[in-house]
Amino acid sequence: MIHLETERLFITEFTPDMAQAVHENSLDEDNRRFVPDEVFETVEEAAETIAFLMAQYGGCDGPLVYPVLLKDGTNIGYVQAVPLGDGVWEIGFHIGAKYTNHGYATEAVKVFLPVMMDRIGLTKMAGVCLAENIASRRVMEKCGFVLAFKGLDEYQGEPREICRYWYENA
Repeated sequence: MIHLETERLFITEFTPDMAQAVHENSLDEDNRRFVPDEVFETVEEAAETIAFLMAQYGGCDGPLVYPVLLKDGTNIGYVQAVPLGDGVWEIGFHIGAKYTNHGYATEAVKVFLPVMMDRIGLTKMAGVCLAENIASRRVMEKCGFVLAFKGLDEYQGEPREICRYWYENA
């Protein structure tokens, strides 16, 4: 079981009662623009996804997705490790629009990254985002990811300008 704590946050496992918050956090414009496949238009869609993600816990096949909660229990987003194939994994994160610009994503990624890498047995973790997603780029850079590629590549099935980062255990 994953239960990580920072000064302001808990990172734990999903429970079915989180569907409403997951649905609401997924609807912001940045999420629609940058990761439209992670938008849940209904609470039922969010509940189905949570059930799938909960079934992944205990294994190392992934995706391994965990909610980020404020200390008062408010669900503000998630952090994840997702397999890309050939032993490569990617970090992912989203903080709902109501909770952005407080450093929560950076705080969550910094505590999550070494624990997940150790659990999966990785020495490197990828980070990929659209080049125009300045907020995600800043989070990765603050967490020690190094830009390895910026240019045109496939992103969610379409050629887009992306940034590919790598994080390596020291």
